[in-house]
Amino acid sequence: MDFSIPERLAPVLREIHDFVNEVLIAEEPELLQTGFFTAEARLGALREQVKAKGWWLPQAPRELGGMGLSVLEHGLVSEVLGRSPYGHYVFGCQAPDAGNLEILHLFGNEDQKARFLQPLSRGEIRSCFAMTEPGTAGSNPTQLACTAVKDGDDYVINGCKWFTTAADGAAFAIVMAVTTPDGPKHGRASQIIVPCDTPGFSISRNIPVMGHRGEGWASHSEIRYEDCRVPRTNLLGEEGAGFLIAQERLGPGRIHHCMRWVGICERAFDMMCQRACSRQLDGDKTLAHKQLVQAFIAESRAQINAARLMVLDAAWKIDNVGFSAARVEISLIKFFVADVMMKVVDRAIQVHGALGLTDDTVLAFYYAHERGARIYDGPDEVHKVSAARRILRSYG
Repeated sequence: MDFSIPERLAPVLREIHDFVNEVLIAEEPELLQTGFFTAEARLGALREQVKAKGWWLPQAPRELGGMGLSVLEHGLVSEVLGRSPYGHYVFGCQAPDAGNLEILHLFGNEDQKARFLQPLSRGEIRSCFAMTEPGTAGSNPTQLACTAVKDGDDYVINGCKWFTTAADGAAFAIVMAVTTPDGPKHGRASQIIVPCDTPGFSISRNIPVMGHRGEGWASHSEIRYEDCRVPRTNLLGEEGAGFLIAQERLGPGRIHHCMRWVGICERAFDMMCQRACSRQLDGDKTLAHKQLVQAFIAESRAQINAARLMVLDAAWKIDNVGFSAARVEISLIKFFVADVMMKVVDRAIQVHGALGLTDDTVLAFYYAHERGARIYDGPDEVHKVSAARRILRSYG
């Protein structure tokens, strides 16, 4: 397996790295303090710079205006973008829009592509993906309670969803709802496009996460669907194919998430090392002279390197033999990289001392907002069990 940076991507990756470090990171403090809606105009200007450089939608095919990168290539870009909380948004490859764009491209009909996919791919609108519910276990989405009942030419949707990322200000949601209650376990639910101005669609609240309510793209909403009526032509793909479609967006999405986490690790690692070398203790001694800090640095470097190679291995397998053959690797990286990220961020905070707890660095933001990495897209425990079962099958 060749994990070297492809020749066509190498110069672009260097330029993107410089843009993230010199432009995005420099603007981070103000962007994080002002909130999304206040920062939206500035973020829009940065997006225009990215488009002008030909870096827009690195994950999307060229016919959608993207860079047409493979899963592995986009993973390498995602690692660089992960160095800033705004990296993926500014490049148009942020969740949940990236996943919605992908499934609309694969499963949308011509009308759906014209109404939803095209403006989404141009960055003119935002979207959200509504699957998780407060009343059912997110680790077992086959138990969804939200329903979509046929009534003439319409679906009537009733239910409650939460942790719907980026719903605040989104133009439409893709909703997972039960359309065939008596169907097979993985054939009960469908995905339906619901414009957010549809009567019966209402955001109850943006859910505070560790004290941060968030807004706009950087938020997680609780949504009520009360006799929310949409045309049956808003069905995405076939009826009952909701889980099949969800798998199409989750596989590559986990690669992008994991490489983003590796980027966070690299940023936190750099900050930890810089702090260790600059924090004076006594005379000419710094934190870097302390063996416990040296152990933090050695352990972090080893774990980041291991995590990175594991993700690239999974991405290579998806590109070369398909998602199905890479299921074990995808489960392994999901829990392993999330755990490494939290350990590295925690060590970086510890080395920064009280400063690490404040919003004067980005570390506290990462600690608060990335803890969910061990829960969303399947909790660690589910991925461990899934990987173990698949591995054991090969032993009979």
